[in-house]
Amino acid sequence: MTTLFTNARLINPASGEEGPGWLLVEGTNIRATGRDAPAPMADTVIDCGGKCLAPGIVDIGVKVCEPGERHKESYKTAGIAAAAGGVTTMVTRPDTTPAIDSPETLEFVTRRANEAAPVNVVPMAALTKGREGREMTEIGFLMDAGAIAFTDCDHVVADTKVLARAMTYARSLGALVIAHPQEPILSSGAAATGGKFAALRGLPAVSPMAERMGLDRDIAMVEMTGVKYHADQITCARALPALERAKANGFDVTAGTSIHHLTLNELDVADYRTFFKIKPPLRAEEDRLAIIEAVKTGLIDIISSMHTPQDEESKRLPFEEAASGAVALETLLPAAMQLYHNGYLTLPDLFRAMSLNPARRLGLPNGRLDAGAPADLVLFDPDAPFVMDRFALKSKSKNTPFDGQRMQGKVLATYVAGQAVYRRD
Repeated sequence: MTTLFTNARLINPASGEEGPGWLLVEGTNIRATGRDAPAPMADTVIDCGGKCLAPGIVDIGVKVCEPGERHKESYKTAGIAAAAGGVTTMVTRPDTTPAIDSPETLEFVTRRANEAAPVNVVPMAALTKGREGREMTEIGFLMDAGAIAFTDCDHVVADTKVLARAMTYARSLGALVIAHPQEPILSSGAAATGGKFAALRGLPAVSPMAERMGLDRDIAMVEMTGVKYHADQITCARALPALERAKANGFDVTAGTSIHHLTLNELDVADYRTFFKIKPPLRAEEDRLAIIEAVKTGLIDIISSMHTPQDEESKRLPFEEAASGAVALETLLPAAMQLYHNGYLTLPDLFRAMSLNPARRLGLPNGRLDAGAPADLVLFDPDAPFVMDRFALKSKSKNTPFDGQRMQGKVLATYVAGQAVYRRD
């Protein structure tokens, strides 16, 4: 079977091109695209109405709360939310209860994902057992079971000897290690970024230097072990020179940031609004602008949602005690459109960071509109206005900082392997 998408505004991050054209899907893959040449015949024709057609988002760092906290998010609800947000591949985190640190647990979540989620699910596994930083996991067996990368998420491995052993073993197997660059002692218990705002609000805070110190240590470990390394979230301007030096020295290092750190700053917390409590905490406006520029130049490679569901009981607490995190599978694309409409980034820039680069880093074939690539696609209107209503979200948890905001950008349809998994009514 063939499907022709015609009258589309094609966004191809691999070539950096954007413009009108058509795209032909045969089976589960893209067969051809064209701009000036006449469109071929096809079994099914979809008129895109001049809207944007781009590779589906590959989202690194999605938390699905199975096993242990299914009341916050399941693979079914996360998959439906991802499809509604234009995310065609979820790269899931191992910070569950219990942690995904054994082949048996990994096989369980993989089976659950395949049964319930309408989008692709690629799991990560813990780097150390129980994410406790004491003993490394069975990295080889976990890779055989399907783990695409290894991370302890926000539990930073404080014991450098344990980290060195894990990185050395990962290097021997060609495994990717994803780390959370924070100095763990300085950042422990912090609810805000150090500065005037945190002092006036009386919030326990952490200096941005904690991120730079954590990244400096990790880069030194990369130099020592030669491991493939990805920093999950770079959020401070002070960390960027260290990242630039690491890349200039030829280390196999990439970095990401979250959509929240690109579109919000520390002042959004205002009067202790806990939906804005995330980890790392929101930064100063100067940091936000520096991170946007780093994404534009390619110094920061990846934008992700860092989707972290929390229930009402976890969030409706005093700010210091409230759980960190926000749901973002459905808000990632409209929030990214803020960067486009404000003139910071082009659409190819955004989809390079949200689709192409994460797919490349993980060795996946997605993220392109080239012949032979998987037909994982998102059709969206970048200009469509709406008011975000958190109760309309598909996720089980509704903890979004964008509740009540005027936003632009609606997903019209999402396709995985050429099949529609979401269509807006």
